[in-house]
Parts: sequence; C-alpha cells; structure tokens
Amino acid sequence: MLDTMNHLGPKEIAQISAASIYFVATAPLSAHGSVNLSPKGMRDTLAIVDDATIAYLDLTGSGAETAAHLAENGRITMMWCSFDESPNILRVYGTGRAHRPGSHRFVELLALFGPHLGVRGIVELRVHSVKNSCGFGVPVALGMSEREDLDAWMERKGTEGLLDYQRRKNALSIDGLPSWGDPGITI
Repeated sequence: MLDTMNHLGPKEIAQISAASIYFVATAPLSAHGSVNLSPKGMRDTLAIVDDATIAYLDLTGSGAETAAHLAENGRITMMWCSFDESPNILRVYGTGRAHRPGSHRFVELLALFGPHLGVRGIVELRVHSVKNSCGFGVPVALGMSEREDLDAWMERKGTEGLLDYQRRKNALSIDGLPSWGDPGITI
C-alpha cells in the first residue's frame, strides 16, 4: 500500500527522528549525467524545520553532486527505511537549495545542528510529496552504530586542509557541473 501526502505527519517525523541512516538522491538534467545517491546519518546533522521543510549539514566528502544538481535543477528526494520490526519506506520528494556558509539562510538554519568540522553548506528540501510504502523487502538490521571515521579524518586535515580539499575535490561534480565553488569557511 502506498500512502501519499504533501507534508510530514507525526508518523513521518517520528521515523525520521529515530533513523540512524537516510539517503539523498539527485540527478542532473543531462541524459548522460550521473544520478547520485548518498547515504547520510551522522548525529546532529539533520533537522526537521517544519512539516514542509527538512535540512541537513553537507559535510566535506569525496563528492559534491547534490549541490551541483540542486544548483542546476533543484530536484531532490530523501528516503528513510525502517530497519526494525515495523517495516516502512518513507520517501520525501521536493525542491532543494544548497546554502553556503555565511549566507542569510545558512546562518538561520545553522542553530538547528550540533557543531561539526568541515561544513560545506546546508541543504534544504521543501516538501512537495511524501510517500510511505510497505518496506517488507527491507531487512531487519538492529544495532547500527555511528562511525567516527569522518570526524577523525576532518580533525587530521584541520581547517586549512579541509578548505584545500574542498577547493581541489568539491568545486565540480563528477559530470563537470559547478558545485560548492570556492569554499568560504568551515565550522
């Protein structure tokens, strides 16, 4: 059964709030471009702003596809799977924007998150459609725990090292689309 609505309800907010992992999907307009699907899940990096808005911290990483795709066309989908005994797949479709550090909206949203090194920006999704489906084919996977690898890597790099990494590795998407551009600051 597929339930559809145009906002997050209490059930969806509870599932999102309890989740250890979620996925973000974007794609360029080009038929030859790469569809991007990224797993996310570090603590204090996701916020439900209201029943029609979700935001997450975009941390320094190996790619910068989401920001590039959002700058080009704004399409974004986020997905949560229930890995406990109550099966459910939640997909949130919407329009997204990537906010750079120092922008007015970035500053407004930043208070919703815990402190993190290597913040490239904040991705904000405005909900168009919310769909729940059964999730009967998703395995039960209890006992997930957070990895410390990314935080440790960013600490070793330091602020200047992260800025250099962002300049070299995150200015363009894998398809050559402009992404975060020249980094301003990291937090």
